[in-house]
Amino acid sequence: MSHTVVTTTTTTRSSSGEGFLNLGYTRFVQGLLKIAQVVALLIAFLCVHCARGWTDYSAFRYFEVVTLWFLIAFLIFYLMYVFRLQSKIPCINWTMTELLHYGVGTTLVFIASIVAAVKSGGVSELEAGSAFGFIATFLLAVSIWTSYKVTCGSQPTSASV
Repeated sequence: MSHTVVTTTTTTRSSSGEGFLNLGYTRFVQGLLKIAQVVALLIAFLCVHCARGWTDYSAFRYFEVVTLWFLIAFLIFYLMYVFRLQSKIPCINWTMTELLHYGVGTTLVFIASIVAAVKSGGVSELEAGSAFGFIATFLLAVSIWTSYKVTCGSQPTSASV
């Protein structure tokens, strides 16, 4: 008796794991949140920077420094994930690094926004900058929640024997 054996091989390739760019990251919640954070921080910085009639020079310089610093930091994180640079440096826990930056950023941007709101003196540009600072604070808090959920979520609670 002769038998015929037919072997079929199917190869599936995923475009998300290949290439230099990870453009799919821009469509995920984390990527969209980073874009929204950068935009909100940029608008907050520009509102305060272009305003005339600062009532308290040191308070608004603090606001500018904080918003610009975290704008650059989150833009670097965004570009790092788009260009897949985090896989090139595996010795750093990037999720915990981001969680730390989000925690510090949320606290400092919130404080800066409160100070800017209190010291605005009725200048509409300063009030708008403060409002966008609060929007950025909310977006950063959402990022903390999603980062914590990814880091600590869905761990097994019982050991199998």
